[in-house]
Amino acid sequence: MARNACLVLTVFLAVAASAKQLPPSVTESQAPDLAWLLQNIEDVARQNSAHARPYQVTREYKVFRGNDRKPISEITTQINFEPPDAKTYKITSSSGNKRGEKIVRQILDLEVEPAKKTKGNEISRRNYDFAFLRRENFGVVPEYVLLIVPKRKEKYLLRGQIWVDATTFRVRRVEGSPAKNPSFWIASIHLTLQFAELNGMWIPVSFDSIATVRLFGQYTLAGRNIAAQNIPAH
Repeated sequence: MARNACLVLTVFLAVAASAKQLPPSVTESQAPDLAWLLQNIEDVARQNSAHARPYQVTREYKVFRGNDRKPISEITTQINFEPPDAKTYKITSSSGNKRGEKIVRQILDLEVEPAKKTKGNEISRRNYDFAFLRRENFGVVPEYVLLIVPKRKEKYLLRGQIWVDATTFRVRRVEGSPAKNPSFWIASIHLTLQFAELNGMWIPVSFDSIATVRLFGQYTLAGRNIAAQNIPAH
């Protein structure tokens, strides 16, 4: 009962906060059937997994401290994915403050470790409770925005929001904080992930985060894929 009451309160506050930022024409009365929407999201995610092929991306990270406009570190990584659940990374170049590289490694660990626990971290009713918040447009693309509340306190599950393409039911964006702190040295972290298509697959293309590191203050990371390609299966 306490958990349900907490969820209801969280949903109420999130809806109330978002409603203040919306024009009168965008209202909760436009909400789709939630069960129907979640079923479509899960079906599309399974289809994407079924079409997964090996790929490699090169991602560049820039790390900023506090409000500085000049990065203290620049890191380039290579990330490999081998279906169904093997994801690895390596740092190919690093310059600037070594603390920036350490933070990037912790972020990458959050990305690659749960690949072996696909069912345990996927965005589905198995792992999350959901609530419809509002509709938005991504350019000309209509989207549904949903609140996601983890059912377990795990560092691979995020408490936050997702943006879902209202036509394809693909998750375009995920934003939130881990349900469990991923590291003693990171006091708090807020993640924003965006997704796009690569040769028929739906993969993450950018990773932004704001992390508060114990003893050292706040850092902002901006991660972008600068190259992506399919690779031959072994």
